[in-house]
Amino acid sequence: MAEDEKQKPKARKHSKPAEDNSTPEPAPVKTKKRKPAQELAPETENDASNEENASQESVIDLPEMLKQLLEEHDEPEPVEDRKPSSRRSRKQAASKTASENSINDLSQMPDIPSILPILPLKDTVVYPLTVFPLAVGQERSIRLIEEVMQGDAPRLVGLVAQKNMEVEQAGVADTFTVGTVAAVHKLLKVPDGTIRLAVQGLEKMRIVEFVETEPYLKARIEVLQDTDEKSVEVEALMRNSISLFQRLVSLVPQIPDELLMTAINVESPRQLAYLIATSVRMELEQRQEILETSSIKNKLEMLNAFLTKELEVLELGRKIQSQVQDELGKTQREYFLREQIKAIQKELGEDDPQSAEINQFRELIQKSKMPVEARREAERELDRLSKLPPAAAEYGVIKTYLDWLTSLPWDKSTEAPLDILLAKKVLDEDHYDLEKIKERLLEYLAVRKLRNERLPQPKPATEPDGTSDGEASLASEALEPTPGNLNDGPLTYEDVHNFSGPREPILCLVGPPGVGKTSLGQSIARALGRKFTRMSLGGMRDEAEIRGHRRTYIGALPGRIIQAIRRAESNDPVFMLDEVDKIGADYRGDPSSALLEVLDPEQNRDFRDHYLDVPFDLSKVMFIATANLLDPIPAPLRDRMEILQLAGYTEEEKVHIAFQHLVPKQLRAHALTTDDAEITNGAMRRIIRDYTREAGVRNLEREIATVLRKIARGVAEGKTGKVIVEADALNDYLGKQRYFSDAAERTQQPGVATGLAWTEVGGDILFIEATRMPGNKQLIITGQLGEVMKESAQAALSLVRSKAKELGISQDFYDKSDLHIHIPAGAIPKDGPSAGITLTTALASLLTGRLVHGDVAMTGEITLRGKVLPIGGLKEKVLAAHRAGVKRIILPRLNARDLDDLPDELRKELEFFLVDNIDEVLNIALEKPGEAHIETDLSVSTNGHRNGAKVKGSRKSAKKDS
Repeated sequence: MAEDEKQKPKARKHSKPAEDNSTPEPAPVKTKKRKPAQELAPETENDASNEENASQESVIDLPEMLKQLLEEHDEPEPVEDRKPSSRRSRKQAASKTASENSINDLSQMPDIPSILPILPLKDTVVYPLTVFPLAVGQERSIRLIEEVMQGDAPRLVGLVAQKNMEVEQAGVADTFTVGTVAAVHKLLKVPDGTIRLAVQGLEKMRIVEFVETEPYLKARIEVLQDTDEKSVEVEALMRNSISLFQRLVSLVPQIPDELLMTAINVESPRQLAYLIATSVRMELEQRQEILETSSIKNKLEMLNAFLTKELEVLELGRKIQSQVQDELGKTQREYFLREQIKAIQKELGEDDPQSAEINQFRELIQKSKMPVEARREAERELDRLSKLPPAAAEYGVIKTYLDWLTSLPWDKSTEAPLDILLAKKVLDEDHYDLEKIKERLLEYLAVRKLRNERLPQPKPATEPDGTSDGEASLASEALEPTPGNLNDGPLTYEDVHNFSGPREPILCLVGPPGVGKTSLGQSIARALGRKFTRMSLGGMRDEAEIRGHRRTYIGALPGRIIQAIRRAESNDPVFMLDEVDKIGADYRGDPSSALLEVLDPEQNRDFRDHYLDVPFDLSKVMFIATANLLDPIPAPLRDRMEILQLAGYTEEEKVHIAFQHLVPKQLRAHALTTDDAEITNGAMRRIIRDYTREAGVRNLEREIATVLRKIARGVAEGKTGKVIVEADALNDYLGKQRYFSDAAERTQQPGVATGLAWTEVGGDILFIEATRMPGNKQLIITGQLGEVMKESAQAALSLVRSKAKELGISQDFYDKSDLHIHIPAGAIPKDGPSAGITLTTALASLLTGRLVHGDVAMTGEITLRGKVLPIGGLKEKVLAAHRAGVKRIILPRLNARDLDDLPDELRKELEFFLVDNIDEVLNIALEKPGEAHIETDLSVSTNGHRNGAKVKGSRKSAKKDS
């Protein structure tokens, strides 16, 4: 169509004869009714596509065709906006049957002038030997057509396609150079101002040059001829094209059968190529390429490739549609069969599977003893389920929900007698030491036992009318004193509310890895005779993991709390929340906030999971949380838990744990007995000192397993006799020694001091190095230190400068010098204030030239006035110093209250110095000229905090550390 005007039949206007020959026209074929096609809609610009057939070389009755064409619509409209009309087939048939009479005898091809007016077409390519309807709307295009129609026949015009459909006024650079010379045969003006016309393609032409651009385009053209090859290959391509076109017609109802008959009767390969290309939907570039190709053979090859691809798409679409219809038919068939089965079962007096399922749920609801609210919700959902067909999508959702409600242990508690002596025995068997934790658990058991014996117990509200509502029922039963009742008279409602049952303690075990936090939870469950369940919180970021997803979401499930309770099959298990300090938070919510309700004894009696949407009583569950560090736990959550610190083990404790627990466990794991292998006490101590350096015993167990694996291999190879592993033979089993006590060697130069650190994996020693160089008063601090530690270094330098005279240091030592402080292990982040006295000691040692005693380590925060402040994590630090071979430790005097937390063996082997200010620290730590050791009569204690080496982000302050 012209420029922005659309030709009414969009892409598939079928060819008309452009040459005169004697090929007879086939007998008329009755047009079949077809459903609208889903694929390959005809590319016509309007319903006036009666020019679609007649590709025979006989002549065409254009007046009859145009009469039908131009009467169809008052205005043109794009093909993509309309569905194919059944009238199109009738018009095509009419056009074809009238093909004996022609306006012009095409055997007399008119003379084509060298200069022609050019009409640009949008999204359309008109081929030679075809008739095409067009709609013209732009002013200059209308003027062009009107002037052409004023001339004598033949009224010729050059038709070329636009390169870009969006261009409204196509210019010289906006059109293709190859187009078609066409004759305008009929014109009709419509009320909206547009013009409809029919054009007949005559010959292919090429624009040599444009001679005019106003008022419309005119160009000098040259006629191009296609090479009409006659060969066996061309004949084969023609037959294959007709075969493919025939299959296409069978799949596309919009292509009439008459057009297929015309294609079958065409003898000219040129005519056949243009006929098929006009009849099918193609991209503009493909149409233009077919027109520009001069070789008939190449045209047919391009059409064959296109038709093959289109057929694959159409046949695949039909296959998919057929599968969908088959599936729908199968579903309907199954539905009718089920209905017939129901009718037969009803006649026989049998229950259908759905009714049996409903009755089973109803029975489970009665037996579950769920509270009133939960029962009402379950019965309401059951009533909905009974009214739904099994094939309904919601049927499975409701069924899953009822499965969860009826499978929860609403009233299933562990029936185990409270034997305190037995519980103590179990805890002692499973864990060595940990006296404070064992004592706390035994206290809880004692309180629970007394409550069960002396107070009436609540009953669940299981009646539909709510008359047996727990606390109210208990209050009525408690009107009279019970045996052993502590009250002189009847209990009030408030009394019953407060005494309605022992509130389970919520413990938080904090300690480094490998000290037995998780195994302790299992031992607690065994001591209480309860089920044990565990949930890891490390890395959890979605609140729905705790509270569950609402049932409106596809695939929704309860949260992991309810899931664990269901697995435990008891409403009072020991529930371990592992790694509570590693919970994350993001846009999906904050799981730690969701845990507030779970771990609050005042709220968890009515915990409401989002999926269940009914309250579940968690007050009987004993929650035990574990963490490596206390600081990352949010304050509101920490406030709801009772904190129990688990420190690392001493060497003696590790030896005892190894022989009592680890060795027997690994012997069983490796199918060995005490007759096969034995590790001596000396060998075990060397493993602890030289091959492991940890607060717990996890790596120790791995090293024991390594030794026993090598022994197991020897036994499997036939070696006999008991293998006794001595200390000096460990190199054969574990390789070279891995850890050394090098504190003394590292401090043999001025400017090096030994500090103490505390991390989430336990305590460790820390070396602080200082050096001096010419410069301009800069303090360089390296070692991946946090802001708090950098500020401690600044304070230490200021303190040393203020005491320069007392220390015998030149007052202007800093004027022409740079100081560099470095803390090794630079890949590990470090932070905290408790390295203050160590930093000050290292600087004082550097500037005075006095060495720091090699067997001295220290920890404590420093102020600008030289006061030493208390720190935290003392036991872990002291254990680390002991492992490293340190003999003397300097601690803040305010940590003296922590003396009793240290084992007796440490207090016997280590010497502790309690100090108040930096002068005392330097007096103890620095060697005097000519002395290798300094005596002191300061009192000894055991407590302290790490030397300021703390994993970054732990948010520990000096005062909070204590």
